[in-house]
Amino acid sequence: MGRAGAMSGAGLGAAGLGAAVRDYNADLQEGLAELRARRRELSGRIREEQAERDRLQARIVALTKRLLRTSESLAQLLAERAQLDGVIAETEAACGQILEALPADLKRGAGGAGKAGEPQHTSKGPRAGEEQHG
Repeated sequence: MGRAGAMSGAGLGAAGLGAAVRDYNADLQEGLAELRARRRELSGRIREEQAERDRLQARIVALTKRLLRTSESLAQLLAERAQLDGVIAETEAACGQILEALPADLKRGAGGAGKAGEPQHTSKGPRAGEEQHG
């Protein structure tokens, strides 16, 4: 007969009823021990997840600070480059104005002055003071 039958049986004496209660109590204690073991396991996993969360949070803080420093540095570099672009544009414009203001015969000479390896004259004959080898 099962425990449920033992408990509901009208003919059980006090000794039988006591044994059934002890069996149920043992089963309850075993179930509680299993639940406590599961709880300890979950508590360990919770501690591990909390530690991982804390590590990740610390990395986020460090990366956020690094991102801020990098963004500030990038903004500064972009501003410097924009300033240099302005200086270059102004210098190129000034050079153009100077070249336009030169007389025509000087413009021809100044036009090739910056090119290495090219002759400074455009005529077919030798320059003054040069000898013709032939």
